[in-house]
Amino acid sequence: MIPAAFDFIRADSVEAAIAALAEHGDDAKLLAGGHSLLPLMKFRLATPGVLVDIGRLDELSYVRDAGDHLAIGALTRHRSVETDALVLANAGLLADATHNVGDPQVRHRGTIGGAIAHGDPASDIPSALLALGATVIARGPDGERAIAIDEFFTGFLETDLVETEVVTEIRVPKAPGARWSFQKFNRRAQDWAIVGASVLVDGARVGVGLVNMHPTPFRAVAVEAALREGADAASAAAMAADGAEPPADLHADAEYRSHLARVLVRRGLEAAGR
Repeated sequence: MIPAAFDFIRADSVEAAIAALAEHGDDAKLLAGGHSLLPLMKFRLATPGVLVDIGRLDELSYVRDAGDHLAIGALTRHRSVETDALVLANAGLLADATHNVGDPQVRHRGTIGGAIAHGDPASDIPSALLALGATVIARGPDGERAIAIDEFFTGFLETDLVETEVVTEIRVPKAPGARWSFQKFNRRAQDWAIVGASVLVDGARVGVGLVNMHPTPFRAVAVEAALREGADAASAAAMAADGAEPPADLHADAEYRSHLARVLVRRGLEAAGR
């Protein structure tokens, strides 16, 4: 439970963090809240030679009304996201999913940017961002680029970020009149989800994101398509596992996870008025 030796750099700006990543290459890792990276380091599943601490960059901690979307700084703590008035009014699904992350200690330290940059399919927050149709803003030596959330997660614990980029902002389309539901099935309170489901119903638009059902955070596009074609909640939810590759572990096999996905998506759709 002791990490391998590493060097430590505290970045005082985004540009300094990018420069450190460029200097040290894939031997460097960014440290924000640390609740994803540090456990991997303790088990030596990750052995970075250099940690670049960006946790004190207050410039990346904010929630702003940006017209048709909310702009959320990557270092905004989970607790701030779940309680922010703008998020509650315009993206309640994200607030609810964030409220279900870990325990208060985790939510007071963990960050929204760290949660998505880690790319964990068992994380609650990516499912909500998939359902909401968010966009990730990353900055690197060549400037800034916008990455649609559907294109951001590329593999197990892998994202579209290159080694010299820093997530700076998440842009979430405003949906003040939407109905939504976050469903989570776990063994004990505060555990990782065995399966989870984020469901957003905003007029004719429906978004469904799943937790722990695929090597990446997974959008249930088959459910969304069925609803657009007029299917009822039960019929659409029956397609929740279509295209997914659910993992099998000590807690559940793939068949059980597929069953849970169908059950939770149906509950979510019904709770959201479909």
